Amino acid sequence: MEFRQLGASGFKVPVFSLGTGTFGGKGDFFKSWGDNDVKAATRLVDISLEAGINMFDSADIYSGGAAEEILGAALRGRRDKVIISTKATFRNGQGPNDVGSSRFNLLQAVDKALKRLDTDYIDIFQLHGYDATTPVEETLRTLNDLVSAGKIRYTGVSNFSGWHLMKSLAVSDRYGWNRHVAHQAYYSLIGRDYEWELMPLGIEQKVSAIVWSPLGWGRLTGKVRRGQALPDTSRLHSQLSTDKGPPVPDEHVYKVVDALDLIAKETGKTVPQIALNWLLQRPTVANVIIGARNEEQLKNNLGALGWNLSAEQVKKLDEASVTPLAYPYWHQRDFKERNPPPV
Repeated sequence: MEFRQLGASGFKVPVFSLGTGTFGGKGDFFKSWGDNDVKAATRLVDISLEAGINMFDSADIYSGGAAEEILGAALRGRRDKVIISTKATFRNGQGPNDVGSSRFNLLQAVDKALKRLDTDYIDIFQLHGYDATTPVEETLRTLNDLVSAGKIRYTGVSNFSGWHLMKSLAVSDRYGWNRHVAHQAYYSLIGRDYEWELMPLGIEQKVSAIVWSPLGWGRLTGKVRRGQALPDTSRLHSQLSTDKGPPVPDEHVYKVVDALDLIAKETGKTVPQIALNWLLQRPTVANVIIGARNEEQLKNNLGALGWNLSAEQVKKLDEASVTPLAYPYWHQRDFKERNPPPV
């Protein structure tokens, strides 16, 4: 297993982590992802550890906290051998303060997560989304206090825009507080918006990407193709899940899958293995979160490791997946002498 430096920290993480969105299956949204109980989750954890994947990602909202509880049970007796990453800020209760990045909510969210995960500390704690109603100073001071207290070790964010992240980094620098070292962001062959601003920011500010939904919300599994019905088991059958996932035109998906199919014939690899391998070669990417309903999916995803696409194959995928840039990025790309694209 390859390990990469996480941002500007001295901490190294494996290039793959196991996501726990399929643990629990509570509620219509997460049920469409999977419903692994403790026994099934423990088996996935065992397979991951055997493959060298010792990092596991969760969040307080996954199945209403059940995913963290199941992960904690699956890791019991081997906490010292693993890296736990989790997130908070989405609504997690009915009270007016049970949401966001206020000191009140973050302190209670971390304490509840520690209890559910059955651990004394969280290795990587991320703000699940930006909270425009709470002063950034309040949020970052709270996270700094949590690091000082030993409850969390490294901090990051998720789903931030460029200015959200840069403002947070600037405030941390101003006060000498712990800096975010990771941005858990959506990035895939059918969703490359991350490259426009967040990737250059990550390079310049040394903030690594932890990639969520690397298979484009289940669209790059190799089972979604032009003129074919969706597979029997897919989150895309759930309108709720589809509406909350990243938007992408069907024709763009099919175009990218056509390119993946051609490279699959050249390499003997599967469509998801190629899509994952492409991500592992992108700038700033330190870790890619792979999810799995079952052993078969997990083992297939593991086949993305131990080899690399050729430069020509990467170029073919880049060309097939490119989309028009939004302003000001299309304008900036016209002046590569001053604004070279990330490489």
